[in-house]
Amino acid sequence: MADVPSEVPVWAVDALGDVYDPCCREKGISVLDMGLVRSARLDGGRARIELLLTTGWCPFASALLTEIRDRVAAQPGVTDAEVEVVWDEAWTTGRLSPKAASALRFLPSPAEIGDRDAYLDAHRPRTVQARKEPPP
Repeated sequence: MADVPSEVPVWAVDALGDVYDPCCREKGISVLDMGLVRSARLDGGRARIELLLTTGWCPFASALLTEIRDRVAAQPGVTDAEVEVVWDEAWTTGRLSPKAASALRFLPSPAEIGDRDAYLDAHRPRTVQARKEPPP
């Protein structure tokens, strides 16, 4: 499970632990693992979730907001749920849980590569490898 901020109480973790950003569903990375949930509050049966998006252009935002709202509304003691996208804080990769950061890593850590040039040569596409000189 994700390392969630203290602003996300247990009832919200229970509700959202298996809600996935569509871009990360196949990797098993929840909205909590992505660090998208900034806070969750329950006041007199009314739940309010603050959500960060990885990008303002997210094509899945509407569906994700609806799924989060529905999951939260289904929790015991919740009579109404509101999900708000907040824009006063940017989402960064620093919000990823260790599990998510590992699953989304495309390249090894620089510390894991002894010889940078040898690594690059070994992983270049063949068409680039064949060309030993820079193009004119």
